[in-house]
Formats: sequence, C-alpha cells, structure tokens
Amino acid sequence: MAEKESMFSKSNIKLLKDPLNDNNPITVQVLGICSALAVTVQVKPAIVMAIGVTVVVAFSNLIISLIRNFIPNRIRIIVQLVIVAALVILVDLTLKAYSYDISKQLSVFVGLIITNCIVMGRIEAFALANKPWPSFLDGIGNGAGYGFILIVVSVIRELLGSGKLMGFEILGHKAKTISESTGLYTIGYENNGFMLLAPMALIVVGVFIWVQRSINSKLIEK
Repeated sequence: MAEKESMFSKSNIKLLKDPLNDNNPITVQVLGICSALAVTVQVKPAIVMAIGVTVVVAFSNLIISLIRNFIPNRIRIIVQLVIVAALVILVDLTLKAYSYDISKQLSVFVGLIITNCIVMGRIEAFALANKPWPSFLDGIGNGAGYGFILIVVSVIRELLGSGKLMGFEILGHKAKTISESTGLYTIGYENNGFMLLAPMALIVVGVFIWVQRSINSKLIEK
C-alpha cells in the first residue's frame, strides 16, 4: 500500500500538473515553438502531434532514467539521440500505417520531434538525475502541457480561419451568396484567412504567454 501511495505522492502529481500551468514547456519555458507554429492550422494534426510528442518524451525519459548509471558521460548525447530517434521512427511508422492522411499533413514535423527542445531538455534536466517512475511522469506532464497549448491554438486558428473544427462546420455553411448560407454567414461573417498563416500562430502563442505571465503571480518578474 505504501508503494502505491509513493507512486502517486504529491511530488509525483506535481510533475504532471506543473507543466500544464506554472512550468508549461511552451508558454513558460518557451520550447517547442516551431512545431506550435507549423501544425496548428487544424485541430486533428495538432492532437496527433501532441500525442506523438508525449509518447516520445515519456518513454525516452523512462529509458534514459533506467540506464542513466551505465551511460558514459562523453557519449550521453549520442545515446539520447539514438533512443529518441528510435521512438520517433516507431511513432512515424504507426502514423503511416493507421493514419496516413495525418502523417502526410504533419510531413517532416514528425521526424523533427528528434530535435524538439522539450524532449532533449527533459532528458538532460530530469531523467538523467531521477528514478524511472518520476521521469516517466515528468515526460507525460511536459507532453501534456505542450499538447494543451497546441490544441488550444489550433482550435482558435481553425475555428476563426475556416469556421470548422475537426472538419465539422461550426459557424455555419458558407455558400456563394448570403441567402444560401447558414449560421453566422447569413449576417455577412467572413472567415479570417490570416488565422491560417504562420505569423498568426506566433501572435496567438505570444498572447498566451502574455496572459499567463500577467495572471500567474509565480511568473511575474519583479
């Protein structure tokens, strides 16, 4: 019983919760920004990318923590890259086998998980100095924190940019004429095409960073 309690102790739960707010990898640590800009045009690819990064971070943390005492310091980066690359290949092959369309949409960005700062950052900052279970939880927490921002940004961009979410028309159907349209389009609403461009992703993420640092007293610089 004591062992189960220790597995989900306050410190371990904190590893899952902190990356969602106080130590979010994107809005606080400012890591993984490139993929946040590239894959958030639609919600579905953002969700898949979030899951992929979470799997890679969690299991790379776990594996490195298990073998951390046997890795010579002079080759630790090479070992880390080999493990991360193997996990990314597994994720990529799984996507191609079961969700080929999403795999094509994500394109090279799945492979670029290998160089994602969040993955290598958590290995260096946490997994090399901690036991396997906390390292695994740290990976899940940081992957979830990363994924949360990705999904929220993609919801804003897809909804305002195309009026859809996950391919479903949310704001109504836009036809050639207002009389044939439905929903908000009947009053002349137009989709904001700028939301689908990369600069808008940067602006949305920037607004998130500003809002979070403004309302979270722990992040206010004095």
